[in-house]
Amino acid sequence: MSVAAGGLDLVIRQRRALEALRAGVPSRDAVGLLGSGQPEIEDRFLALVERAGDGVAGGMLLGGGFGSGKSHLLQHLGQLALNAGLAVSRVVISKETPLHDPVKVFRAAADSAVVAGRHGTAIAEAAAELDLDGPAYAELLSWAGSAGSDLNARFVASLLLFARLRDRDPEYADALVRFWSGDPLPAPELRRRLKAHGLGPVSLPPAPVRELGMQRLRFAAKLLAAAGYPGWVVLFDEVELIGRYSLQQRAKSYAELARWVRGEHGASGLPIAAVLAMTDDFEAAVLSDKNDRELVPARVRAKETSEAGELAARAETGMRTIEADMTLLTPPDAAELDAAYARLKELHGVAFGWAPPDVPGLERLGATRMRQYVRAWINEWDLVRLDPDAQPETVVVDVRSDYREDTDLDPGDGE
Repeated sequence: MSVAAGGLDLVIRQRRALEALRAGVPSRDAVGLLGSGQPEIEDRFLALVERAGDGVAGGMLLGGGFGSGKSHLLQHLGQLALNAGLAVSRVVISKETPLHDPVKVFRAAADSAVVAGRHGTAIAEAAAELDLDGPAYAELLSWAGSAGSDLNARFVASLLLFARLRDRDPEYADALVRFWSGDPLPAPELRRRLKAHGLGPVSLPPAPVRELGMQRLRFAAKLLAAAGYPGWVVLFDEVELIGRYSLQQRAKSYAELARWVRGEHGASGLPIAAVLAMTDDFEAAVLSDKNDRELVPARVRAKETSEAGELAARAETGMRTIEADMTLLTPPDAAELDAAYARLKELHGVAFGWAPPDVPGLERLGATRMRQYVRAWINEWDLVRLDPDAQPETVVVDVRSDYREDTDLDPGDGE
């Protein structure tokens, strides 16, 4: 019975992997089957992760066409980071998570953060594993209260209170962890608790919501390190969506892109590594065709405030990053295509209990993307399995990226 059950489980996993590959969804099984095919990017990523472990934050920007394997590669890089013991988050840029909003981006990163071998979010796991009597906690507390951290007093206060309450009052201790992850924490109750435990009175000055989002990122990265995780990797997918924002929000998004790639998070010594993926035609379609290089900084500077001048400068840095620092995915070569074809043929055979014949697939051209090859092979094997006399022929239709502005993506723009 156990063998049969194991065999059935294998078949189910193989079929799921096939469906994920057909749909272009980077599931763990699908990515594990094909690998990344991008060894140079892997090497750069591992170097980035190593620097993050040494407290040097930074990032890299990846570019590729629709269906070239960007999401697949991000999944692969995330697995490499998990295997190395780091926390990993995946943030898909969307209407709900616009790149220009650090509060929503942090929340998405916190909610999706995972560590290997644990089921909870990485921040909650780190809080549970933190040795409250050890030197790492003492260093975290000292850092949080230092001028260099630039954190609101709520972080030191909540950290002190967490040490008192983690075992005595798990419910409120959980509220403190949720605050670190993005939830509000009412100041009156925090003050009352601090005073009751002999930790008050403490001044808790207000903090702008946007600044609090940036502060949470710094604190969470240091918390993860204090709990023994060597770093935090944040993977951003579908970054090209910023091309559909209004001009003002594109300016803010370019500035945020620069911040993540350059590792400029408002404090030194942060173990944060970021990888952002976007379409490779963004420069031509948005920076050139929309003339963002000229229009964005000019329109922003027209407000004639110091804040506008700073935003324009950071937006220009972000656009230069897209122009000069984007690493393009390399198209699959003949050896990689042969290996992928052989693995998929074997997978299809195991999944459906048959011996798949060779199928023609697509002509091997430099512009053809891996997803197109994979989908063609799987679909053609499906057709032949259902009709052995079928002579499948696959036709490819390219889908162009849409960079038209969509006001629904950033309502209440306030430009």
